[in-house]
Amino acid sequence: MELMRGVRSQLTELISGLAVQDLAPMSLGLSHSLSRYKLKFSPDKVDTMIIQAIGLLDDLDKELNTYAMRVREWYGWHFPELAKIVQDNILYAKAVKLMGNRTNAAKLDFSEILPEEVETELKEAAMISMGTEVSDLDLMNIKELCDQVLSLSEYRAQLYDYLKSRMNTIAPNLTALVGELVGARLIAHGGSLLNLAKQPGSTVQILGAEKALFRALKTKHATPKYGLIYHASLIGQAAPKLKGKISRSLAAKTALAIRYDALGDGQDNSMGLENRAKLEARLRNLEGRELGHSAGSAKGKPKIEVYDKDRKKGSGALITAAKTYNPAADSVLGRIEDSAAREEEEMIPKKRKKEAESSQPEDTLIVVEEKKEKKENKKKKKKADVEDTSLPNDVVGDAEPESEEVVKKEKKKKKHSAENDELQNEGEAGEKKKKKRKHAEPEEETKEPSKKKEKKKKKKSED
Repeated sequence: MELMRGVRSQLTELISGLAVQDLAPMSLGLSHSLSRYKLKFSPDKVDTMIIQAIGLLDDLDKELNTYAMRVREWYGWHFPELAKIVQDNILYAKAVKLMGNRTNAAKLDFSEILPEEVETELKEAAMISMGTEVSDLDLMNIKELCDQVLSLSEYRAQLYDYLKSRMNTIAPNLTALVGELVGARLIAHGGSLLNLAKQPGSTVQILGAEKALFRALKTKHATPKYGLIYHASLIGQAAPKLKGKISRSLAAKTALAIRYDALGDGQDNSMGLENRAKLEARLRNLEGRELGHSAGSAKGKPKIEVYDKDRKKGSGALITAAKTYNPAADSVLGRIEDSAAREEEEMIPKKRKKEAESSQPEDTLIVVEEKKEKKENKKKKKKADVEDTSLPNDVVGDAEPESEEVVKKEKKKKKHSAENDELQNEGEAGEKKKKKRKHAEPEEETKEPSKKKEKKKKKKSED
């Protein structure tokens, strides 16, 4: 090492024709090559070329569209029908450059540019066109603009081929998964291939949709499912329902492919092709599962539980019957009658209630003579109820004391009618209880010996 250091220090004197200024760049280049070797850095793997190429490709697309629209508007004054006949911008520029004035269309042969059907349509339209006449100077400028459009399109094709080769060299696995254009846009958006390799799959999935992501986080809405990766062919093949799942899977595999391309030693795209095959198989599996869902398989049917307060938790049976519209509930008169009936029930003494509860359904069998008296009492009571219930709710409350006074006067005048009322109340209570117990008890059990009935009748008559 000492000997080599001595030779290097005296190199200019030992070798004739070697000056000091020549030795400095040589030593600099040697140091660069040594550092590249230690870092395993290849000059072929320069991703800045890709970033510039994809940026220029996007700019060329914009310029091409602008120039092509200008050609259509400019030549449209002379031959407006041509815009509908020829849709493609490049074919339109070629046709305009070849034809010039529309009167020359009948003589020219467009077989190299256009198909036969379009050519015949163009010639027929040129004969009956309603466009204005243009001078030769105008046509010359239009043709020069067509030359610009054609030259830009040719340069764009060359640039695309260059980008394709660079992407296959620098990131072969990424190219196999998402394609050249999407891969180049991901690298350009990340800044470099190494920076992109540091990103997780979830970030790769939404690269290019940062604005939508931050807006969703700010407004607390759903975050975007895909960004630049949406234009990959795998996501384009998927159904709209499956695009989110496939984009998540593709982003995870893409992140692995980027790391392998940036930091791995391999130069082939075997990993990318293998992952693409797995993703295609997953897509077919998901589509098959979706088909099974729609076909009506037992597993595929979704469990939709509709909330209904009338349904039991365990079974699907209804607790109550289906609700129907009741037109009788619209009248105010029925409500007033209900309120009056409740007030009358409250006015019944407690003793009568206890007697009615203690009485059994056997008391309901009454002699024919007592029934006649009941009917007469019912008619009288109905008349009094109608008079009370014809008033509104507020008035009913005020009229209560008056009805009580009338009852007192009637009691003083007619004691016999009060006794009949008691019998009537007991009979009504008995009828209600009989209706409730009808389903539970058979009819035979309700009959008892007639001796008890005769005793009760005697007691009532004595009272």
